[in-house]
Amino acid sequence: MPKKKTGPKRSLKGTRFDLSGRVALVTGGGQGLGRAIALGFAEAGADVMICGRHEKTLKAVASEIRRRRVRAEYEVCDLTRREASASLARAAQRKMRRVDILVNNAGANVPQRTERIADEDWDRVLELNLSSCMALSRALAPGMKKRGWGRVIHISSVMAFASKAGRAPYSATKAALVGLARGMALDLAPYGITVNCLAPGPFLTDMPLSILSDRQKKALGGRTAFGRWAEPEELVGPALLLASEAGSFVTGETLIVDGGFLCKTF
Repeated sequence: MPKKKTGPKRSLKGTRFDLSGRVALVTGGGQGLGRAIALGFAEAGADVMICGRHEKTLKAVASEIRRRRVRAEYEVCDLTRREASASLARAAQRKMRRVDILVNNAGANVPQRTERIADEDWDRVLELNLSSCMALSRALAPGMKKRGWGRVIHISSVMAFASKAGRAPYSATKAALVGLARGMALDLAPYGITVNCLAPGPFLTDMPLSILSDRQKKALGGRTAFGRWAEPEELVGPALLLASEAGSFVTGETLIVDGGFLCKTF
């Protein structure tokens, strides 16, 4: 599998991507894309709170964030339960005093053919992938409106635009996030708040790798223009665009970050 070439890191201090003085909440921040975004925001100067189901993992990532010389907090929660979203919003405002940037990243995929979709799995995926995003945005938007500034980023997927057998529930929720962002963007733009989606393609995280065969992994990576899977850190730049002043006039949009996956037909 081809490797991504990397260059030297540069400070964002004083640029339009600088997040100094901002506070971010990243759900599912203990691993994968959430962890990468949380660390990227910390490097850009933001104080960051993360949440997830496993305290040991969250504690380790919080320590990594603090090494960037910013504040970090974490909250153990299960966002498949509606009451957990309200509880998380209260905890974030109590521990961090405010939330300027919300990244709705937590998600799940339970592959099932249409005729075998179980009600409990459908409800759990819908609650985590979609309803928790609405509930957290609803809870944190008033504070953003009062301050006249805010950023909401929903993590959708290329599976919102293309799908695969057995992925109907996942694709449905990720497509719904695109519509949710558009509607929320219109509601909140008058108050200086942007709402957007990021739609990642094949990224090397635990969720896709745990449900794909080796053959499928190779095929998916080969479908990108670069012929490889993306590293989680490659989503940080697009996330910074939508979270910072650099993206101040971008709202209601879905930024696809798939390495040319969707445009490669043959």
